Amino acid sequence: MSAGPGRIRQNQVYRAGVLGRRPAVPTDFDELERRARKASSATAWAYVAGGAGLGRTMRNNREAFDRWAIVPRMLRGAAERDLSRDVLGTRLPAPILLAPVGAGQLIAPDADLHTARAAAATGIPYVYTNQGGTPMEQTAAAMGDAPRWFQLYWSTDEDLVDSLIQRAEAINAGALVITLDTTVLGWRPQDLNLGSLPFARGLGIAQYTSDPRFQELAAGRKLEKPAEVTLAAVRSLISMVRNHPGKFLDNLRSGRQRASVETFLDIYSNPRLSWEHIATVKDRTRLPVVLKGILHPDDARRAFDLGVDAVVVSNHGGRQVDSSIATLDALVQVREAVGPDRTVLMDSGIRSGADVFTALALGADAVLLGRPYMYGLALAGQRGIEEVIANIIAELDLTMALTGVTDLAGITRELLCNRRPAG
Repeated sequence: MSAGPGRIRQNQVYRAGVLGRRPAVPTDFDELERRARKASSATAWAYVAGGAGLGRTMRNNREAFDRWAIVPRMLRGAAERDLSRDVLGTRLPAPILLAPVGAGQLIAPDADLHTARAAAATGIPYVYTNQGGTPMEQTAAAMGDAPRWFQLYWSTDEDLVDSLIQRAEAINAGALVITLDTTVLGWRPQDLNLGSLPFARGLGIAQYTSDPRFQELAAGRKLEKPAEVTLAAVRSLISMVRNHPGKFLDNLRSGRQRASVETFLDIYSNPRLSWEHIATVKDRTRLPVVLKGILHPDDARRAFDLGVDAVVVSNHGGRQVDSSIATLDALVQVREAVGPDRTVLMDSGIRSGADVFTALALGADAVLLGRPYMYGLALAGQRGIEEVIANIIAELDLTMALTGVTDLAGITRELLCNRRPAG
């Protein structure tokens, strides 16, 4: 009889405990978050942990989970569980993917590589961020044949859009995830209070500086002399130079890094993005197309009517619109609107294996994990990410065992009760 990932993880921790060793990262989210904050710089924490406005959307996400309670069933013989699922042709050992998190360099210089290697080690697919610090080709090389998807921010330059898509196909991405909810940046007080935008310092733009079309655009950029030179400006320039491809002194002399940053800030996302743009994408790629940032059921219907393959119900972790609908509440509405057969994923607010169970019961085929794995990265690099993944999968597996569920299809709404109905 298979022990399952839950008991395996427990045994690892308890056996190590006999020898006086503790996990690299806390097994509960609150302590994980507390320690990660202590390990992170102020700018890193503001960017990764911060939310839009007063933070109400982040609270909404958690309060929505708190409204639902799991109702365990007994004596169902759930000694063995199958957590695997196929999503758009990608085999998942558990119903989890690693979400794209931009500017991970704020947490660790090689954040994308640490994440890629942790994903490969655990078999969990990694959705490469369009705002990464490592070009997708290098990240893919670090993963070998392990599954990966690619997130696309739709630029104002259509040739750049096509170039990024072609590169995603070349690295054998399993899907193209088009993020819809960041056509402009939301009002983020934590970053604003520090005057901190990582991209303006050359962080998180490696997918662009490594792209031939972007290089053409940056090469034609005419630079003006800085209006003011301050110590902070010099530090920002050094950051740009260090994070730009090429030799440090060559970059410093040429000004390429400034041209790249200014070009990026002009074109990285398209405020005019519309359904007409999305209607073209199936003719521009052979990859399955996923739309990320769907919250309204009518938008979900329209997406599938246009032929997209999946949607991600997401409010960007509460980082874009303050007081937005919680993703779990939106998930219920979207699933009811599109029916049982469409592929619907969810992110924003997932903190534990029990949360994954609840999301699946309310209609998600799988979830994307964001802040928790970044906190693991802050504490212990690749190992920290691997342990966060293992802990969440372990709790999901044990929750299934203790509710009498043997596979993901058995996680249904009948195993939940709504303690505090919304409205």
